[in-house]
Amino acid sequence: MEKPKPDPSLLRPMRMFAGLDASALSAVMEHGQARRVAKGSIVFKQGDSASTCHALIDGRIKIQQTGPDGQQVVVQFVGPGEMYGTLAMFLSGYPGDAVAVTDSVDLVWSVETMKDLMLTYPQIAMNSMAMLGDRLEDLQTRVRQLSTQRVERRVAYALLRLARQAGREVSAGVEISFPLTRQDLAEMTGTTLHTVSRILSAWESDGLTAGGRQQIVVVKPDTLLAIAEDLPRPA
Repeated sequence: MEKPKPDPSLLRPMRMFAGLDASALSAVMEHGQARRVAKGSIVFKQGDSASTCHALIDGRIKIQQTGPDGQQVVVQFVGPGEMYGTLAMFLSGYPGDAVAVTDSVDLVWSVETMKDLMLTYPQIAMNSMAMLGDRLEDLQTRVRQLSTQRVERRVAYALLRLARQAGREVSAGVEISFPLTRQDLAEMTGTTLHTVSRILSAWESDGLTAGGRQQIVVVKPDTLLAIAEDLPRPA
């Protein structure tokens, strides 16, 4: 028996499908396939020909790239309601690996199907171009940060961004709601595990952050923001 399709309203908040009416969303959902992705599974690999587009319904996906020297860079963490692997249809292949950080559920369309949907609903193509522009702007910002900012500022920015995107209120502050290793943070900010460990240890001693294994809580976001902006720390 074929599994029932998820509710098309799940697509409504996704930027790629903004502006589509209910019948269009139903058609898009009808052409997709929901599937479970186990923690640690590789959804697609860097360099592979782009064959599928994805929308995350639940869980967390890490996009990472490996350079010619073997060094890994974490490009982004994808959360529920976000698309991933989609812009690769305009490239020669996937620019990075997609790895499930937690047990996840996503929707999958073939590239051919998504291109047909773009012809039927041009708004999807327009939204995709806007997303591509935003992605390029974000990459430019990160290159500028890597080129001009001290490591401490970059780490503070990364934690604040993750807390904003995936934070949940806990008694101690705002907890990043998925497993985040210090190695992940190092690969996000273009530095070493040793440097990130030293910075986080100092911040934990000062009461700015807290956490345990693969867990980080932002305790004093105002102070981290001051560090990120290179301003005096609040008294």
